[in-house]
Amino acid sequence: MYTVTSVNVNGLRAAAKKGFVEWLAQSEADVVCLQEVRAEPQQLPEEVREPEGWHTVHAPAAAKGRAGVSLYTRQAPERVQIGFGGFDVPGSEEFDTGGRYVEVDLPGVTVASLYLPSGDVGTERQDEKERFMAAFLPYLEGLKARAAAEGREVLVCGDWNIAHREADLKNWKANKKNSGFLPEERAWLTRVFEEAAYVDVVRALHPDQEGPYSWWSYRGRAFDNDAGWRIDYQVATEGLAARAVKAWVERAATHGERWSDHAPVTVTYER
Repeated sequence: MYTVTSVNVNGLRAAAKKGFVEWLAQSEADVVCLQEVRAEPQQLPEEVREPEGWHTVHAPAAAKGRAGVSLYTRQAPERVQIGFGGFDVPGSEEFDTGGRYVEVDLPGVTVASLYLPSGDVGTERQDEKERFMAAFLPYLEGLKARAAAEGREVLVCGDWNIAHREADLKNWKANKKNSGFLPEERAWLTRVFEEAAYVDVVRALHPDQEGPYSWWSYRGRAFDNDAGWRIDYQVATEGLAARAVKAWVERAATHGERWSDHAPVTVTYER
């Protein structure tokens, strides 16, 4: 079996003080994808920057204290790529230093950690999100074609910051005009799954379930009431998705035991 976990850590230095280190030590994952690290590698404690038994790749944002993605792999990567520019995709270079994307090649599979911009309707943040999506979809299509030519599968894990269906967030009716559930964002994600033919692995294994949610606001009693969003995905090429046997959200037992406002999303694949 081959296990992959993805989680937005909401600041890795803070998460490390709240339980991330202990969680990683007991994790049986072969690959861990992190988003919203919000730190330069040298700012991280050694047991987080280069934990024993892991190979790490950190891709911080040029803007201090923002974004940032990392990959932890049990096996040394064959290739590392930060950003997704340089593939004749218009607009992609804008995001190469944004701490939004890192990918590695492992035997038979390319694994990426993605932190898609969050956005806010009517602001530059939403414009940035739309520019990112416009550049990222053709990159995903090209990545799949390149991988197929090499006999490889692709797995893009991360915080996509879009709830695709009504079943992917508790209060969908109140969020129809909010970033993260806008019709045009959901339609873009549909294109990822239909035109580019990637698979939402968790939804494929849990087709009729509400959620399972992976993010809950710290405000109010959202976590206690399970009023969450499913915005953290493992998105795979069809061959790899067909080998997924189990998917679950590692939801903390209590609000106080959380070390992020997101929970790890874990999938086990047959080798």
